[in-house]
Amino acid sequence: QLQASGGGLVQAGGSLRLSCAASGRTFSSYVMGWFRQAPGKERVFVAAISRSGGSTYYADSVKGRFTISRDNAKNTESLQMNSLKPEDTAIYYCAASSRPMGQRISWYDYWGQGTLVTVSS
Repeated sequence: QLQASGGGLVQAGGSLRLSCAASGRTFSSYVMGWFRQAPGKERVFVAAISRSGGSTYYADSVKGRFTISRDNAKNTESLQMNSLKPEDTAIYYCAASSRPMGQRISWYDYWGQGTLVTVSS
């Protein structure tokens, strides 16, 4: 089970840090990712991190502004979001995948409930 938190309202140019807490003993066996869904749009990939945390992968739209990380000892992953833009407004979902690291939604087996991020201009 995944529980996302940390969303909120922020002005453009500001920062937020999202967290995702996982239950269970096998957290380190999963690739972890973040996706987002803006109003009226499809859910899209944001970032992913390998099982060890040694590799990361970002969507071009967030590269250089967002940083994904994980702490396997605490069963948590995070998404540090800097230089936020109004177009980053969306519900953000954390997800866990038993497949190779990637951006395919179908590869992710477990999903959190989502946390809303609103960026005002």
